[in-house]
Amino acid sequence: MNKVIFMGTPEFSVPILQALIDDETLEVTAVVTQPDRKVGRKQILTPSPVKQLAETYEIPVLQPEKLSGSEEMQEILDIAPDLLITAAYGQFVPTKLLKAPTYGAINVHASLLPKYRGAAPIHYAILKGEEKTGVTIMYMEKVMDAGNIISQREIPITDADDTGTLFEKLSLLGRDLLMDTLPAIFAGENESIVQDEAEVSFSPMISKEQEKIDWNQTAREIFNQVRALRPAPGAYTLLEGERFKIWDTEVIDETTDKEPGTVIQLDKEDLYVASGEGTILSLKEVQPAGKKRLNVVNYLAGADLEEGAQFGE
Repeated sequence: MNKVIFMGTPEFSVPILQALIDDETLEVTAVVTQPDRKVGRKQILTPSPVKQLAETYEIPVLQPEKLSGSEEMQEILDIAPDLLITAAYGQFVPTKLLKAPTYGAINVHASLLPKYRGAAPIHYAILKGEEKTGVTIMYMEKVMDAGNIISQREIPITDADDTGTLFEKLSLLGRDLLMDTLPAIFAGENESIVQDEAEVSFSPMISKEQEKIDWNQTAREIFNQVRALRPAPGAYTLLEGERFKIWDTEVIDETTDKEPGTVIQLDKEDLYVASGEGTILSLKEVQPAGKKRLNVVNYLAGADLEEGAQFGE
């Protein structure tokens, strides 16, 4: 039985850990996850989803604030695992630890590497208008997400997808790809390929600036931005100087000569806004400052808004 240490934190990682636990050829000897964090308005100290799953199976859980040089890192080395597996862990793993397991250390990364190395590959795949994404199983090395590719599997990105739906799809895809890949790794029969550095792109954490809508973008670009930032943190614009979140939109197959950000059509069911390059965006679900999320019909029923009103600065 091969000894595995799993490192992961969010819901994305849970199906992957569950599959490892269920595999009778493996022993998950320990789980490494981020420390408990305060969550929600009441700031309740909450364990990560991965920790919650591990504890139901009485698997030892290690939660160093910083892995490098920690007592927990020495515990991992003392276990002498056959393989280290990470999936959305959230910290750099020291090189000493990567080299310790018999079969090395591998990562389940939610992009088709070398595209979108970094912390937010799913957000960026939608934000950049990609037509497909996928999962990569790769060897880990000191440089983030730069190791050799062992296996990949792809899925299409549809207009109905947002970051939330893709997280769920890619989590299951990653689970299945990992379990299909492990036998060859343990048999010493797997191959791997070096990433093409000319094709590398990055996906750093989403910044506060990226949440704000620039109406000079095309309607399609704003449509992608809204989906990329849903379910969190959400995209927003300004209306009369106050934040106005936009949760769902639709690109209209018409054109306009109005200034970007201008409300160009307003009735009981439709709220159309001029966007860059003469394109038009229909707002479908919105959230005015201090209010709950509303579909556009309910919002318009009580909104003090007129054609010609301006979103943005």
